[in-house]
Amino acid sequence: MIPLLLCSIVSMAIVLERLYVLFRAKRNGLRLWTSLEGLLRRGDWEAAVQCCQDFKKGGPLGRLVLQGLESIAKDPLTRKEELQALGVKEIKDLERHLWLLSLIADIAPLLGLLGTVTGMVKAFITIQEMEGRVNASLLAGGIWEALITTVAGLSIAIPTMVAYHYLERRVTDFSDFLKETASQIWRAGQTQG
Repeated sequence: MIPLLLCSIVSMAIVLERLYVLFRAKRNGLRLWTSLEGLLRRGDWEAAVQCCQDFKKGGPLGRLVLQGLESIAKDPLTRKEELQALGVKEIKDLERHLWLLSLIADIAPLLGLLGTVTGMVKAFITIQEMEGRVNASLLAGGIWEALITTVAGLSIAIPTMVAYHYLERRVTDFSDFLKETASQIWRAGQTQG
């Protein structure tokens, strides 16, 4: 049960931290994009750069847009490579620790099953030691105790798997938003360049 408790604590910590990071990235990204759209349409690059610098610490979109705006004077191939590299880095930062959620969702039921099997082994050892003259309530109590670990493992794995897929979907949605924004910055830079 101790490894299952640790899995539960780690899972909860990762879920809460990732929810906060994704919420902040989306909120700041939408605020930034609302401020930037008009500036980019007008071609006011200096104001757009200043706007991004204000939001740079607030999230991946600010860093991506700032990189795109600062590299407008560079050749198109270099700009595209830089934007793609930064986009990949930002997405990896958003996906940080999600692999651990998947791992916990995979191993929690196995840990529970391991606890059940070891509990059943202990119950059968008790039966053997008592030479088969076992009180049914004593045996039922041992089996009940053994099955608790399976219940605990599944109780941890199911919400962890749901959280993993939810967070993965949120990262994918934000990644699509970053790609679309990078495309718009690229197009804006093409007209400027």
